[in-house]
Amino acid sequence: MPLVAQGKNVMFQSETGTGKTFAFLLPLVQAMSEEPASKDVRLLIATPTYELASQIKVQVQLVTDLPVALCIGGAPLSRQLELLKARPAIVVGGPARLLELIHLKKLKVASVRTLVLDEADRLLSPELRGETIGLLERLPSAVQLVGCSATVSDFTRSTLQMARTDGRGAVSNGARGIELVTMPPEDVLKKQIEHWAVFAERRDKIDTLRSFVAAVKPKKLLVFTARNDQLQNITSKLRYHNVECMALGSKTDKKERKTAIDRFRSGKLRVLVTTDLASRGLDIADITHVVQLDFPDSADFFIHRAGRTARAGKTGVNCVIGDAWELQRYAALEKRLGITVHPKALSHGQLVKPEA
Repeated sequence: MPLVAQGKNVMFQSETGTGKTFAFLLPLVQAMSEEPASKDVRLLIATPTYELASQIKVQVQLVTDLPVALCIGGAPLSRQLELLKARPAIVVGGPARLLELIHLKKLKVASVRTLVLDEADRLLSPELRGETIGLLERLPSAVQLVGCSATVSDFTRSTLQMARTDGRGAVSNGARGIELVTMPPEDVLKKQIEHWAVFAERRDKIDTLRSFVAAVKPKKLLVFTARNDQLQNITSKLRYHNVECMALGSKTDKKERKTAIDRFRSGKLRVLVTTDLASRGLDIADITHVVQLDFPDSADFFIHRAGRTARAGKTGVNCVIGDAWELQRYAALEKRLGITVHPKALSHGQLVKPEA
């Protein structure tokens, strides 16, 4: 927070649920509130998903009366143009939509002092890298750059550093280097999350999930699948067996996505099924259990998924329902991350330790 307050370019890494959003938001908002009143946009916050952008907008409104606008792809452009006419001081949105509004000359960025990249590693993934770098290139050269994520790769750091130079390693046009800060590990993954493994053949996974819900009776359960086309199949089968749930995916209608998040957040909905859309940054209180219905391709995705539970000092359970091949990979990751995975089995409506 002191580095952000001093106006330095900072990339910081901290575990899930440790308060990264307020770590950048509080010093930036405080600095803005101490400056003379302005009708120009001074702070841009870029995020990879609609849900995360909406969440950050709410958090901004918790700590300041400064006007804020939400500008995200998939929502009506006309509505966002009206929001920008109100001269917000803070704009939150996806990099593609922010870049589009700049090109249309509707989002004026000459007075932008700071760009925040929340979930920076996701914003610099191949899918979003072009828009993110394009956004940075269209801002004043001396703009402060703040990035954060639970996982920051060497590629993320080098890509951002290159974007702040002239391509030969020299800092260009008054831009400053980026300071990397890695917060001391709190070992949330090891100390506050209990990890389970449940074996199921691929064809039996949804039935196993249904039995898991009946046996465990979780207060709030977030279910991850890597396949967007499986969301409807999973939710349909759960509902057929009277398990109330909703789906959250990239192809889900924005209004339906908001309804699902709001109901899940309030506790009216106990089970939410999603893709990795919800694994990044989404902060929903009291998620007691996470189920990974397939094993992710990378350790980063595993960490982000598991990190939806045990937030803000609480404890939680992360369970992988996998076939033989997936559980072999889970065992390898167990050693790599230094976590302890407890095998479980479903028997007579109970979750038990499997027989030898």
